[in-house]
Amino acid sequence: MTVAMSHLGRYELGRDLTLTLREREIVILRTCARCGCEYEWGVHVMVFADRAALTAAEVTSLTHGCPDDPCWTAGREATLIRMVDALHDSCDINDALWRSAQESFDERQLLDVLLLCGWYHAICFAARAARVDLEAGAPRFADVTPT
Repeated sequence: MTVAMSHLGRYELGRDLTLTLREREIVILRTCARCGCEYEWGVHVMVFADRAALTAAEVTSLTHGCPDDPCWTAGREATLIRMVDALHDSCDINDALWRSAQESFDERQLLDVLLLCGWYHAICFAARAARVDLEAGAPRFADVTPT
């Protein structure tokens, strides 16, 4: 399975992805949190949150909050969260949100958001269903509680 998944995974975590590292991690962390995949979420918080310059408030919001939380001052980032939430809730993005997203992202970036979110849904499904043990030393959902 890992061999079959490696090519897409290399793209999603590589330099050819059209999103910034920060945008990528916003999509991944929100997707993992919405899927309840503490394993993958914890690995990404541990390895990438600092590199992506995500604050503690932003990680908490991605885990337990919403795109209207005060930590999201960039509309582009709030739009990413709204897109992930829409895909998670309805497997679709309504026309109004899509038009809003087109104001911030070009066509390739929009497709990358869709596929990145879907890719991490698949990873979350596999990790949860296979009961993958949590990574030693990685944060837990309970470590980031809303204040």
